[in-house]
Amino acid sequence: MKTSSRKTGTDKAQPPVSPVYFDSALVAKFYLNEPGRDEIRRLASRSGIVVTSGIAVAEVSAAFHRKFREGAVKKDAFDALNGQWQHDLNHRLWGLIGPTEDLFDQVRALFARLDNRVFLRSLDALHLVTAKAEHFDCIYSNDRHLLSACPSLGLEGINPLGS
Repeated sequence: MKTSSRKTGTDKAQPPVSPVYFDSALVAKFYLNEPGRDEIRRLASRSGIVVTSGIAVAEVSAAFHRKFREGAVKKDAFDALNGQWQHDLNHRLWGLIGPTEDLFDQVRALFARLDNRVFLRSLDALHLVTAKAEHFDCIYSNDRHLLSACPSLGLEGINPLGS
């Protein structure tokens, strides 16, 4: 897994930071007031750097809108979520890896060789190939389909929320 070190304002080296890869569902859960949010925030804080695919911008925005549409959040909370999301994107709280033609080709190749018993959504496949291309050994998600497809790419899938 990737590691880096950070320096403080006094240039004293801090312990190595081990970046983690979150799928869009966990990024959304970071913001939404629902079970699991505190665990996700602690994991992100401990890791220091959280990386995800650039498609998370669309997926997280859609998740917020779904919560608003379903009545789980009121308009003022929806606006606040979107404002915080925009702020955090502007200030690069999340390490975004833009989808590239090569990653799309890797998704195509993955589906061409994937066992017919593996259920995998297209954007979850993009998360998996992005994590693999960025040399992550594991990916964090609470999506059972994404997690069950991880071995197809030699990734470890970790559900930080338990089963």
